[in-house]
Amino acid sequence: MQHIELLMAALEYIEVHLCNEIRTEDIAAACFCSKSTLEKLFRRVHNISVHEYIVRRRMMLAARKLTGQPETSILDIALEYGYSTHESFARAFEQIWNCKPSEFRSAKFTELFPRLTAPPLKGDNYIMQRRHVDISELYDLFQERRDCFFVLCDIKEMMLINELSYKAGDLAILEQMRRMTAAAGDDDIVFRIGGDEFCMLTASNEITYAERIADRIRQMNNQTFLYENREIPLVLHVAVVSLQKCQRYEEVFAGLHHALQAGKK
Repeated sequence: MQHIELLMAALEYIEVHLCNEIRTEDIAAACFCSKSTLEKLFRRVHNISVHEYIVRRRMMLAARKLTGQPETSILDIALEYGYSTHESFARAFEQIWNCKPSEFRSAKFTELFPRLTAPPLKGDNYIMQRRHVDISELYDLFQERRDCFFVLCDIKEMMLINELSYKAGDLAILEQMRRMTAAAGDDDIVFRIGGDEFCMLTASNEITYAERIADRIRQMNNQTFLYENREIPLVLHVAVVSLQKCQRYEEVFAGLHHALQAGKK
């Protein structure tokens, strides 16, 4: 319980101070723990360093502004998130999104790096093993689209890709997102719900609509992405599900992951 409370406090501190200079030691001090304790806890639970998480969250919020506020200059967005020059911001952005900020202006934005949360205190073993992310925006949209279908995807043999390098894994996830957004309709929205788990909440209550999207994604299986001049094939597990009967936040989160697991069988 103590570790869960510490992690929740650290994540909240980061979110509040994303537009300020944040050092790991400052977060640790605010949470009344040592820097090493915080780093170890963060890596054990979320498999990422505190600094890496901060950069990814900043770049996700910056990406949202790039697409949602086209009148705001890239330099203004860079300054807002702590970068003193267009060039330094562009380098950080490209490391995360694999494209320049100017190229991202016309992209369909998705929650690629959602806010992480502390793991649940109870639940079945499978769900507790998943990276627990905040799906609040997805849940709010689900309340409006309760009768609409989800299209779910995760990467087949992701561990083998990560064994090449975590950069290869990041590129695979970007390619997964690209395929899903390419297959989506104008009003369908893609969310990341775990490590390599994504869902698309469609704007349709017709299963045939969701199945057509799923088929379009499946047709891209075995297409490759480029990592260090190497063509790597990518295959996605794809499933379609309706969660009309789910009411609570936890039921939606669990229902999505269970449907993904069932889709692999």
